[in-house]
Amino acid sequence: MTNFPLLAAFASYWWVLLLRGIIAALFGFLAFVMPGLTLVALVLLYGAYALVDGVTALFVGGRARAWWLVFAGVLGLVAGVLTFIFPAITAFWLLILIASWAIVRGIFEIVAAIQLRKELTNEWMLILGGVLSIIFGILLLLNPAAGALAMVWLIGSYALVFGMMMIVLSFRLRGLRKFKPVTV
Repeated sequence: MTNFPLLAAFASYWWVLLLRGIIAALFGFLAFVMPGLTLVALVLLYGAYALVDGVTALFVGGRARAWWLVFAGVLGLVAGVLTFIFPAITAFWLLILIASWAIVRGIFEIVAAIQLRKELTNEWMLILGGVLSIIFGILLLLNPAAGALAMVWLIGSYALVFGMMMIVLSFRLRGLRKFKPVTV
């Protein structure tokens, strides 16, 4: 039936997608039931990433004698350690970073749309996107607690929908597992 080895592999290991879907859906569900715990888990995951990134930057920077990479590594280690010591403060500053990024990004989108208006039709869509980014950033700054909760719910919604899609896909692939790839 199929000449696609990827499809045959997915069909043979349909249960892996099922497991992946169940875990994603469970994470999404928990994000709604326990948003505070989910936020803490996300912050701690960031802390672990910062530590690993710092160590690798120090290693590569030291080998390459790149002072700026060593500096970035030290900052990564400090950020990682501080994240584990002060997770609530880290969550707040990550939210401030996202809000600031959204505002700056929105301003640049508006500037780009104005500069491109002679070459681009419907530049208003880019302007509208910029305005929405700015509004989003301002709303996060005005109410960071609600912004953090909204961010957790957004991630939870994505995980829940993704998980359900993987579960449905796994059962569809389960029916194809009898087919073997055709070798050429």
